[in-house]
Amino acid sequence: MIGPLASSNLASLTSNSAPRVAMETALKSIGRPGFILIDNDIDAQTKKYAATKEFLYQATCLAVYLTIVPKLFQRGAFEAGKRIFSKNHPEFTLFKDYKEYHDYHRFASKPHGSRRADLLYNENHYLKFKHNGVDTQIRKDLLEQYQPNKYPIIKGVIELGTMIGSVLGLAILAPEVGHRTIHPIMKFLGMDRESEAQREFEKNGTIPEPQQVDIKA
Repeated sequence: MIGPLASSNLASLTSNSAPRVAMETALKSIGRPGFILIDNDIDAQTKKYAATKEFLYQATCLAVYLTIVPKLFQRGAFEAGKRIFSKNHPEFTLFKDYKEYHDYHRFASKPHGSRRADLLYNENHYLKFKHNGVDTQIRKDLLEQYQPNKYPIIKGVIELGTMIGSVLGLAILAPEVGHRTIHPIMKFLGMDRESEAQREFEKNGTIPEPQQVDIKA
């Protein structure tokens, strides 16, 4: 039981804010509607309406987050850091792009034996970190060093981009997208606001409006 929890893959996953926030949002998209549905003080139609609305909102947040943070803010932060800091931090030039650093960091988090086996004998990774068939310095470091440098300045720049993307995506963009899409979807599902139960929900606030995702929650 402890083995999987102590694995290097899990440690790497939880040390990165992007997958951590994504997992939290996914759990909220299940948990919040679930708690609404088990509330026996609300009539069935109102529960169905409120739970569906909450699920759609959290799913919208997750979709927006997964769309803009990895593809835009993390890659953008790496490229910006490379332009701004490479003079004083030449380690940026070791990596051709964000994806290569991301893969390197993932391998550097593995135990040395497992890492060497993957790079030397796994056909999917045999050519990884090679340029024109020649081992790069980062590949040599992964093969030879027990604790390769993870280049915290690069990691910090990427995490800053993740934080900025989280704020813009979850606090600003996701609510706007949600408000424009949730009601048409619910109307398509036959759950528009014309029913008595829905009017009661909107009037009395028996179930709160879907909350914006708080990454500190």
